[in-house]
Amino acid sequence: MAEQLTFDLPVREALQREAFFVSPSNAIALATLDTTELWPSNKLVLTGPRGSGKTHMAHVWAVDRDAIIIDVDELTHADIPMLASMRHVVVENADRIADLPNARDTEEALFHLHNLILAEGGRLLVTASTPPNLWNLCLPDLASRMQGTCVTKINAPDDALLSAMLLKQFEDRQLAISYPLIPFLIKRMERSTANLRCIVEALDAAALRLGKPISRKFAAQVLDNISLSAQDNF
Repeated sequence: MAEQLTFDLPVREALQREAFFVSPSNAIALATLDTTELWPSNKLVLTGPRGSGKTHMAHVWAVDRDAIIIDVDELTHADIPMLASMRHVVVENADRIADLPNARDTEEALFHLHNLILAEGGRLLVTASTPPNLWNLCLPDLASRMQGTCVTKINAPDDALLSAMLLKQFEDRQLAISYPLIPFLIKRMERSTANLRCIVEALDAAALRLGKPISRKFAAQVLDNISLSAQDNF
């Protein structure tokens, strides 16, 4: 069969609360976000591996609290007093600060945002893949404040969460599949949310290129090709 012309169309990711699946691996973190009034010192760090649902959970919280979301690498260009005046702010990917070319300026911006929000009686939610003591912060005052912040964690995904995340990835890409494909993929894949996203991307690209439905046989061939490619790159 001739391969079809493909287009790199944007994926519309659903980030509403109704699209968020609660399982034992994330229930405590979600409950902690939902009880904002109980946060010690009015701030919280949400951690979890890449693709674990931190951004989705942060968006749910932001909608509930009418909060503004900003990525850590945008802080140096942001109006910090204006952000603080919003009273509820999410700073995403804070663990990337040390890798930024303007790391020192970013640390100072986060430090001032932290202080201004708390002075306003607001709430600060920070997301990261790792806890604050692993961020390699150079500004002592910021390091002490972040390390003194309560941390809630999204744990490794269980089968229920992996199933829901696979379904969501397929739905975000508007891909029709049969439900038996989900447990089949979970048994064959590395138990990683980052790997899950890569598998769905590969299945989507291959199905579009070859004009074939995503059956279990087709998925097995794609997974085998991914494994062979990984071995060749090793």
